[in-house]
Amino acid sequence: MQTISRNVRSSWNPRCVFRTLSSQSSPESNPKMTSFGFKDVPEDQKEHLVKGVFDSVASKYDLMNDASSLGVHRLWKDEFVASLRPGKKGPIKCIDVAGGTGDIARRILDYARENFSDRETTIEVVDINGQMLQEGLRRFKKTMYYNTPQVSFHEANAQELPVPQFKDNSYDLYTIAFGIRNCTSIPSVLREAYRVLKPGGTFACLEFSRVNNSLLSTLYDQYSFSIIPLLGTILAGDRDSYQYLVESIRKFPPQPEFAQMIRDVGFETGVDADGGAWTNLWGGVACIHTGVKI
Repeated sequence: MQTISRNVRSSWNPRCVFRTLSSQSSPESNPKMTSFGFKDVPEDQKEHLVKGVFDSVASKYDLMNDASSLGVHRLWKDEFVASLRPGKKGPIKCIDVAGGTGDIARRILDYARENFSDRETTIEVVDINGQMLQEGLRRFKKTMYYNTPQVSFHEANAQELPVPQFKDNSYDLYTIAFGIRNCTSIPSVLREAYRVLKPGGTFACLEFSRVNNSLLSTLYDQYSFSIIPLLGTILAGDRDSYQYLVESIRKFPPQPEFAQMIRDVGFETGVDADGGAWTNLWGGVACIHTGVKI
């Protein structure tokens, strides 16, 4: 029977996601700050705050993404996986990080099987949030991959993957979709991705990004800040988590800046242009970034 291996355990109470935690640090300590949406919080608190958000929305994950993308996230995920062509060169070993619900993992396994008759590609689904992983395991019970060696679920931190389990130079493909913006330290996530990939392995990230067209950008902002939090209230009874979603998207680095962050840890990318280091989807509402370990 498939289980979730837990390298990180959480005692976080999701009802306390948006409480003020500043009292835990004295003014003299000057903690290093990071963004939690439009708020600045001490770095050592963001992880718990984000885990609380996803504890709250785990069972409504599709609803959350439908609200933020008008349902198009499903097509984007299809395009993301198709662009990587898993299975084309034979079975590969994959790791999908921040992939708790298994959306990308299932697509990778399906693509390899349907297009290249590959039933040997494997994928390890990693997420810091146990409830998201439980949702993914529940979904995989409905597939042919359940209880097979092709997929496994692991609770671990993307910024510090446990070395005994996630060894150096182990994976052919590292994917992370709509998750890296929620991490406290994006450079730490990228360094870990570089560490665990084999030389020649591919890093691939699907994330909400910056819209370049001014008209589309204005319409998207109006939808994001007016409609998405309202949908969170009406459909999920959770305005705060959806407000965080919108704000976290706006705080994520624009395409050229994120591409440089990928190169800074050692990956090789294409030129800084759409179709090079990144591929814009819907004018940049979402974006695929790739890099190769050299």
